[in-house]
Amino acid sequence: MLQNNAILKSLIDKLWNNFWSGGISNPLTAIEQITYLIFMKRLDELESKRERDAEFTGEKYDPRFKGKYMIPGSDQTIDKNELRWSVFKHMPADEMLFHVQSKVFPFLKELNGETSPFTKQMANAVFIMPKASLLVEAINIIEQLFTEIEKDATEGGHAFQDIQGDVYEMLLSEIATLRQKRSVPNTTSYH
Repeated sequence: MLQNNAILKSLIDKLWNNFWSGGISNPLTAIEQITYLIFMKRLDELESKRERDAEFTGEKYDPRFKGKYMIPGSDQTIDKNELRWSVFKHMPADEMLFHVQSKVFPFLKELNGETSPFTKQMANAVFIMPKASLLVEAINIIEQLFTEIEKDATEGGHAFQDIQGDVYEMLLSEIATLRQKRSVPNTTSYH
């Protein structure tokens, strides 16, 4: 469905090129890091929607970003609201990179509690971003991607999740394109 959306295709190409030129040349690592960023963005958007819905309906809702978070490896806490995409995306580049690496990403890894399957799957996950400028550019492109997805969902009548799934398919298809363009070795073959 999105093959006809030249803007989304262009944004995904731009994201790939930025990761490649920013020092993340392994396509699987790039997809992993892009996925983490998209997850951060989507989590904040869904949380905002749940908060608005609870306010509108008067139902009780316990927000994920309410309270304090103990920063791993320290005795310091941070207001969970500071871990939201909508907050950290406005930080200066170097501060943002440190913030996402040392606070936001560890929070995400523990999101559903120690015993959840999600937390177990994320146990060895690492947020790899070699430069603050790469993070800033990736955030800007992902913001544009979400704007375009929302526009496509509104105008095309498609479900946001379906379009987001198509975006992932486009990201995965970029692996083949990158291999052809840049002679990236096949990292998924099994011998």
